[in-house]
Order: sequence, then C-alpha cells, then structure tokens
Amino acid sequence: MLRINRQTDYAVRVVLALARAGQGARVSSAAIQREMQIPKAFMARIVAQLAQAGLVTTFPGREGGLSLPRPPEQITLLEVVEAFEGKLLLSECLHLNGEDDCPFVGHCPVRPNWGRVQGAMAREMAAIHFAQLAADSLSIPVKEPALFVAG
Repeated sequence: MLRINRQTDYAVRVVLALARAGQGARVSSAAIQREMQIPKAFMARIVAQLAQAGLVTTFPGREGGLSLPRPPEQITLLEVVEAFEGKLLLSECLHLNGEDDCPFVGHCPVRPNWGRVQGAMAREMAAIHFAQLAADSLSIPVKEPALFVAG
C-alpha cells in the first residue's frame, strides 16, 4: 500500500494552520496542536523537522511561536511531503542506474511508465500550495470553533 506516514500528515496540518493564520502571523505550537488535533508526543519532532527543512520559522520564549518563512502561495504540498518522506520514489527501479542493478534496464516496458506516473504525482503535489488549501479549509465546517479568523 502506498501512503504517507502519520508524521507527514501532521506536518501538513501544521503548515496548513500557519497558512490559515496568514502571512507573518505567529501561532503557538500548543494552539496548532489543539486546533489540528496533533498528539503532543509528535509536535516537537514535527516542528523541528519542518524548521530544519526551512518550512517554518520558530521563535522561542513566551511571546514565541511558529510562522511561515515565506508566503503560503510559495509552499507546496510536495515540499512538505518530501521533507518527511524523502524524494518521491514510486518504484525502486526508478532509482537504479544500470545493468548491475537490474537485468531489464534498457528494455523494460514497465520502468518508463512508473516514471510517468511518478512525474504526474510530483507535478500534482507541486501544484497544490498552502494558500489554496487554507482558503479551501475555511469553507469546511469544523467540530470546534475555529482558532483562526481569515483577515
């Protein structure tokens, strides 16, 4: 089964919460954790990995929090997924380099098609930016009152 892991899903939620808050807004990690229903055990690790990938900026201290380092229109779903999952790789054979790795290299009918499907997935994820996800999320009813108000 091909699927993203739980940490990646939570990371997408963190970036979405920040995109909903708006450009330049600082939001506490505790507020994001509550709003996006992320288990406390995951939050620090996810924030650290997002910061290391340059997808969030952290501000320590009482008045600290998280913010996006660039406009949400410039942050894609593909960036967040690859920060947690690594480079998108649909099949191991797309990573192979020569005859030593696979006896069918050069005359395999499947490999070019895996590459085509992988490219389509990457293009689709790269076309999804967090500004659009944030706008879309405002039209979806939430169970609890929304933490963020669009401005």
